[in-house]
Amino acid sequence: MKQRLIERLERYVKIDTQADPHSQTTPSTKKQWDLINLLLDEIKDLNLEVEVDDKGYLMATLPSNTDKKVPTIGLLAHIDTSPDYNASNVQPLIVEKYDGEEIRLGDSEKVLSPKTFPQLKKVIGHTLMTTDGTSLLGADDKAGVTEIMEAIIYLMEHPEIKHGDIRFSFTPDEEIGRGPHHFDVERFNADFAYTLDGSLEGELQYESFNAASAVVEVNGVNVHPGSAKDVMVNANTLAMAFNDQLPSDEAPEHTEGYEGFYHLSDMSGTVEKATLQYIIRDHDKAQFERRKNHLLDIAKNLNHKYNNELISVTINDQYYNMGEKIKPLPELINIPEKVIQSLGMSPIIEPIRGGTDGSQLSYMGLPTPNLFTGGANFHGPFEYASIDVMEKAVHTIVGIVSEFEKQS
Repeated sequence: MKQRLIERLERYVKIDTQADPHSQTTPSTKKQWDLINLLLDEIKDLNLEVEVDDKGYLMATLPSNTDKKVPTIGLLAHIDTSPDYNASNVQPLIVEKYDGEEIRLGDSEKVLSPKTFPQLKKVIGHTLMTTDGTSLLGADDKAGVTEIMEAIIYLMEHPEIKHGDIRFSFTPDEEIGRGPHHFDVERFNADFAYTLDGSLEGELQYESFNAASAVVEVNGVNVHPGSAKDVMVNANTLAMAFNDQLPSDEAPEHTEGYEGFYHLSDMSGTVEKATLQYIIRDHDKAQFERRKNHLLDIAKNLNHKYNNELISVTINDQYYNMGEKIKPLPELINIPEKVIQSLGMSPIIEPIRGGTDGSQLSYMGLPTPNLFTGGANFHGPFEYASIDVMEKAVHTIVGIVSEFEKQS
C-alpha cells in the first residue's frame, strides 16, 4: 500500500489547487477543477456512483455489503491548498527510512530540522514526502483525499470486511473558510461524517474554537502638523491605543490547549484612517462572547474619551465549537478511539486550535469529528507527510466503518 500512497499523493500534490480569498466564485479558483475532474474520472473508473455539482462538490458512494442496518458514514477531505504560500510547481521529494537528522530540501537553502520541528523525532524510520523548499506540499489536505481514495479501494479489494453505505466527498475552499458554504447535507445523506484533515498520528478531534472576525476602523483628523495642537487626531496612534488595551498574553503566540486569544492579523493606516483586522477564538462559548464584547467596550470607551464616534467595530461569527453537537453522540469518538488503539497507536484527543469543515458541518446537521492524516508543518515549505502514518490512517478508516457494522 505504501507505494500506492506515494504515487497517488504525488499525483495530487503536483496539481495546483490554491484557493483565493479575494475571489467571489465557488470554487474560488478555476484550477481546483483540475483535481476535481481527475478525482471524478478515477472514481468513475471504480464503477462507483459519483456526481459533481456546479460548485465543485464531488459526492460518491461505496454501497453497503451487509444485510445489517448500519448508519451511513461520511468521509470528507478538501482539495484546495492554502493561499498563504506558493503552491505552484510542487516538486515532492521522498526520504526513505528517515534517520532523525536534518533534511535539506532540494537545491534550496531550507532545512527541515528536528531542532526546529521536534515532532520529526516521532517519524524516525518512516518514509517521508517533503517539499523541495520552493513551495508548500499540499498534504493539507491531499493526504486526506489520498487516504479516503485508498480506503475505498481497499474495502473494494476486501469484500470480507463488512460495512454499511459509505458516502465520501471532496470539497473546495476549506482554506479560506468557505468549505461547507454550498455543501448540501441533505444530498450527501449521511448520518455523520469524519473529516480527514488532522495532522499527527492518532489525532482524534471533536472540539474546535468558536471563531469570529473583527474589523476595527479608526477615523482621525488630519491637519498640518505645525498647527495640530488640540486639533489633530492621529488614527494610527488611536489604533495603537486600541490594541494596547487587549491583554498581551492572550495572543496566539502565548496560548495553547483550550486557551482562547485575540489575533491582530493585519493592520494599515494613515493619520486620517487606520484599520485593524482581528480573529477572535475561544473554545468556551461564554468566553467567546466576552471577547467580542471586550472589543466593543474598548471602542465605546475611546469614543467617549474623545467625545466623538471615531472608532467602529464590525464583528462577524465564522463558526462554533463542534463539540456541542458531537458530545451527545459518544460513539462517534469511542469507536475511532478503540480502532486507533487496536492499530497500536495512542489516541491524541485534543481540541483543534483552529477549525475544520466539520466545525460548520456539525451545525448544519452533520456531526463531523476530525481524524489524523500524517501531515505536518502545513502551509509552508517545511510541510511533510509520513507515508507510514498515512497507511495507518487508511486502516483507521477501514476499522471505523467495520466496527460500526459489527456494533449494529
